[in-house]
Amino acid sequence: MNIEELAIILQQGEGYNIEFKQAMPSKLKELAEEICAFANAAGGILVVGVDDNNSIKGVTINNVIRSRLQEAINLIQPRLEVIITEHEMKGKMIICLACKSGNQKPYTVSGNIFVRNGPNCEKITSVEQMREFFQQSDKIYFDEALCKKFSYSEDFDRTFFKEFLKLAKISSTLPEKVLLENLKLCANNDNFKNGTVLFFAKDVQKFFEQAIIRCVLFKGTDKRYILDDKVISGNLFSQYHEALKYIISKLNLSYEIESQKGGPRKEILEIPEVVFHEALINSLAHRDYYEKGANINVEIYDNRVEITNPGGLVHSISKNEFGKRSLSRNSLVFGLFERMDLVEKIGSGISRMRNAMHEANLPAPVFNLEGIFAVTFFRPIA
Repeated sequence: MNIEELAIILQQGEGYNIEFKQAMPSKLKELAEEICAFANAAGGILVVGVDDNNSIKGVTINNVIRSRLQEAINLIQPRLEVIITEHEMKGKMIICLACKSGNQKPYTVSGNIFVRNGPNCEKITSVEQMREFFQQSDKIYFDEALCKKFSYSEDFDRTFFKEFLKLAKISSTLPEKVLLENLKLCANNDNFKNGTVLFFAKDVQKFFEQAIIRCVLFKGTDKRYILDDKVISGNLFSQYHEALKYIISKLNLSYEIESQKGGPRKEILEIPEVVFHEALINSLAHRDYYEKGANINVEIYDNRVEITNPGGLVHSISKNEFGKRSLSRNSLVFGLFERMDLVEKIGSGISRMRNAMHEANLPAPVFNLEGIFAVTFFRPIA
């Protein structure tokens, strides 16, 4: 790193890849934890001698300090390459410790895994955090794991697979097995992935009981009176269409004549259909399928529609990045929806929902990012 690059960093301030320390921490472990978190994320730079307000305070640099820095780095396991540079700015000395995203994740300090959560260093303490960390490290994506109970000869839905090929505009001239391998839907020896089962099993719920959508129509604005309750099963493509159909059937329609001379009438749903398309695809593609006791819920009240799915915001995306950056828990499932043109530009779904509600003169959708992910669309005031 040169002095010009450091000046830019100081101007930008702290963030996901940048951390400032006013002085050398008294405990080496604290320094090691910060660097460990960068290695487990996308890499980053720890700057010592700058406070949280981007003001240069400076630090003393001598052989004792250099030795302590190396001792801190040695606390990280497995061994990690960290580049240490010293710079003088405004007559004061600054130390920079930079590392890339490690290729031997997870990196630990005293047996603990540390990650970046937005601009902060955070120790992984929950099973959910642990699972998501390994998912983002390409270790245990649910849809990429193999479903050993699935039988290609007995359970594979060839009829829907042919329909998928048409929708995805994929030539069916190649042998079926070759197509499956090219689409990365199976591994060797007829081992099929969970994502393949979710899309192409004749009976998805035979393997994953939790992979359903429950749609409930309530009277009023709370859960006291249920007017209708429907469980939607089948493959994910079928679930998407059936859930969308259910929502539309329970909302109000108005009609608009497209010309003053009695042209064809245009149906207008009270809440734009596109927001439900986006919300359902997001729920099916991003939900946590490891959560066996939970399913996607669609709840329709007199004043709103709520769609919830298991699993909060993907751990490596901060709240500030929500709607700006996309990262799927189930990249195989997401890719299959994308091939069928049900997903547009990656990361643009949240913006489309917000824009559609704004154009319909309705309140902006409300998102809950903690624990169970939820989006609420408010109906027009009667």
